[in-house]
Amino acid sequence: MLVIRRLVCSLVLIFLAAGAQAQNKVPGERALEALVKSSLLTFNDANVTNNYTVLHAKLSQPFRIKYPADKLAETFKVFRDKRIDLDIIAALKPVYDPEPKVDGDGKLLVEGHFDPGPARVAFELDFIPSDGEWKLIRLNVKVNPK
Repeated sequence: MLVIRRLVCSLVLIFLAAGAQAQNKVPGERALEALVKSSLLTFNDANVTNNYTVLHAKLSQPFRIKYPADKLAETFKVFRDKRIDLDIIAALKPVYDPEPKVDGDGKLLVEGHFDPGPARVAFELDFIPSDGEWKLIRLNVKVNPK
């Protein structure tokens, strides 16, 4: 019984270490695309509905402290006023420029754009590892005509 318990503990430690190491490198292509799209689509939903609580809950703790939900609403008012809806990006592949990287502080830096037609959706997203996953620490989105 003791041998089984030690084996289980060892496996748990291996999985925890693998998860921690995974936080030190850029996610794979599909995981990175899912992370970018879920972040931007949650941002979009907040703007379209004027409800920033879900977006706020998905942010890293430092970002949540700095930007409560009402401050997010104020910051992104221009998206609501212009009725900007980014949901088309769900069907598109992001173009990364430069390539995503994890910096010396352990932040995942992701910059790029989507080209959904007459406009370009540019994004700059920074993530930090938190609770075993990447969480936003910075969000910058611009919609510009091509």
